Amino acid sequence: MKKFIILTLIAIILTGCNGFPKGTIIQPEGKVIVNGEKYTMMPNDFEWKEDNVEIKDISSSDIYKLADDFKTLEVEKSDILKFEIEKNPSSITITKLNEDGTIENVEMKDYEITMPFKEGYYIYELKVIWDKGKETFVFDVDVK
Repeated sequence: MKKFIILTLIAIILTGCNGFPKGTIIQPEGKVIVNGEKYTMMPNDFEWKEDNVEIKDISSSDIYKLADDFKTLEVEKSDILKFEIEKNPSSITITKLNEDGTIENVEMKDYEITMPFKEGYYIYELKVIWDKGKETFVFDVDVK
């Protein structure tokens, strides 16, 4: 029994010395800001590699399901929306899904975009890249 306890303790000590990452890896959050109010966007397809740890959370949720799970924001034509994305991304690409099913690229400047001049329902998808990973965020708006 003593040999078993000693071997177990040695295994625990060696495992502790060998390479669990320092700290905890936390999935970055993305927020959209409308009139000073912050709303957490729906995350999707998260991948991260740090130290010896690799995380992949590739979900099968489609963009419509994610938008359904988000509380649709009511905005005015040409309102400015701001974004707050954790961990300082190196790249953000934004696309807009129109009611008729067409997709458009959206220009972002200084973490801000302008809402369409046309009333309607729109779904936005942000593809965010960091040095250590990537993630997609989704939110929807109803432009009045």
